[in-house]
Amino acid sequence: MLPQKPLFICMLLLLSVQYLVMGQSKQLTETTKWVISQNSNLCVNGSTNINKFACEIPGYDKTDTLVFTKVKGNNEINLSGNIYLNVQSFDCHNIIMTNDLRKTLNAKQYPKLHIRFLSLNSFPALTEKPQMITGVVDIELAGVTKRFEVNYQVSQDSQKQIHLLGYRDVNFTDFNLVPPRKFGGMIRTDDKLSVAFHLRMKILD
Repeated sequence: MLPQKPLFICMLLLLSVQYLVMGQSKQLTETTKWVISQNSNLCVNGSTNINKFACEIPGYDKTDTLVFTKVKGNNEINLSGNIYLNVQSFDCHNIIMTNDLRKTLNAKQYPKLHIRFLSLNSFPALTEKPQMITGVVDIELAGVTKRFEVNYQVSQDSQKQIHLLGYRDVNFTDFNLVPPRKFGGMIRTDDKLSVAFHLRMKILD
C-alpha cells in the first residue's frame, strides 16, 4: 500500500492533467450561435407530365438556434440545430395540388418536416457577396429519415441579417412515397423534387 503522501501527489498530478486537457479543449474550439427568424421559408418545385408546380411553406412559426462549433486546425464545422416545418402549411397555389401533396406526404399521420443540421465544410465569411459552401443534413419526412449533402449560399446584408439559402434535389421515393397521380394516371407527378429553403438569422451575442 502506498504511503499517504505519494498517493496525495499522484491524485494532485492527475487532477492537474485533467484541468490542462479541459483548458486546451476549450481553447481548441470556438462556438457561434445563430438565431433563426420567423420570416424564414421553404419551397418545393416539381413537375408533372403536363406542367410544373411550386409549393411553399411561406413562414416559420418558431425561433430556433443553430450552433456552430469550429475546431482550430480543422476547416470542417460541426453544426447542431433543428427546424420543424408544418407539412399542413404547404401551399401550392392550387387547391387540388395542395391537397394532393399534403395527402402524399401523410400530413395527418406525420405533421412535421424535420431538418437536422449536422456539419458544414467551412465557416462562411459573412459578407454581402454570397459565398458557396456545402453541408450535411438529415431530413425526416413521412416517418423516414435520409441524410443528404446540401449546397448553401450564405451572405450577410447591411442590417447584419444572415441569409442561408439551401438547395437539394430529393425524390418522393427517397421517403418511400408514391408520386401523386390524377385521372387514372393521365396526370403523373415526376419523382424528383427540388427543395430550397431560405433561413434568415442573426448572430446571438
